[in-house]
Amino acid sequence: MVPNLNAGRVAGRGLGLKILTDDELDRIHAATLAVLQHTGVFVEEETAREVFHGGGAAVDAKSGVVCIPPRLVEDALRSAPESFVACGRFPENDVLLASGRVTFTNFGEGIAIRDIRTGKLRETTKDDAREAARLIDALAHVGTYERAVLSHDVPQQVCALHNAEASLTNTVKHHWIGPVDGYCLDRIVDMCAAIVGGHDRLRERPLVTFNTCPVSPLKLVRDTCEIIMGSARHGMAVNVLSMGMAGGSTPVHLAGTLVVHNAEVLSGLVLNQLTRRGAPFVYGSSTTAMDLRMAAASVGTPECAVINAAVARLARYYALPSFVAGG
Repeated sequence: MVPNLNAGRVAGRGLGLKILTDDELDRIHAATLAVLQHTGVFVEEETAREVFHGGGAAVDAKSGVVCIPPRLVEDALRSAPESFVACGRFPENDVLLASGRVTFTNFGEGIAIRDIRTGKLRETTKDDAREAARLIDALAHVGTYERAVLSHDVPQQVCALHNAEASLTNTVKHHWIGPVDGYCLDRIVDMCAAIVGGHDRLRERPLVTFNTCPVSPLKLVRDTCEIIMGSARHGMAVNVLSMGMAGGSTPVHLAGTLVVHNAEVLSGLVLNQLTRRGAPFVYGSSTTAMDLRMAAASVGTPECAVINAAVARLARYYALPSFVAGG
């Protein structure tokens, strides 16, 4: 297993960053429960609405809005594992995701690249995806691999399958993959099963964590629901990461953005745990602030850093592994 760095250890020297106090975490949690219970989330997929309804949530069939009572949220938080092992091809490539343990992955998903041979900017291809996987495989301090670039030169309906094939055959590290929809998720699971020697062995050593993003504000669209439920059924971890933009799709102030972000992720957690209790779940974030002048997501900014630190604190508050996008 790859040794992780330790984070959050109290020391008497250096600088510290504690974005939220315990009382502030309690207030964000209480506000989130109120949003989920009284405002609710839009759930596009009918089967997902049935799962919520079976668990005791109030479902408006006409609008697709699901109101989730606090007891469902608290029960999901109790049943989700505090940690899990992100398995690589071999045990020496495994990474433990748990409170106080830090590992790094590369950023994704690039759509253009500066060609090293011509110097020109161009769309990325499947060959680029293969080369990116080989590059990350060689970097000792990058513990896991997220598909780095998009394959533009393949049919886009099955692009996720090509991305998975390019990376699974070119690195032995654990993968973070956005499967796009439930169909591609099932096919990627079949690929991984073929690599490890069957679906039963894959459940013992899952090579992949699936990524999916709710649509801010407060929407679990069809593909997101399929990925959350499909991951649970296959015994694979899912990383639900909100991509809210403060001042755009979420409130302009960061406290309100954190409440919306938290509601989106926790609604995904409830769906995940209602589908299969005890399924591994990662509290994710690619939330940032909107550049109000350019109407674009801003990264590498103080606001992004504050949100990242706050999200990591929330994940620890809930005793869930976290995945936070860098700036």
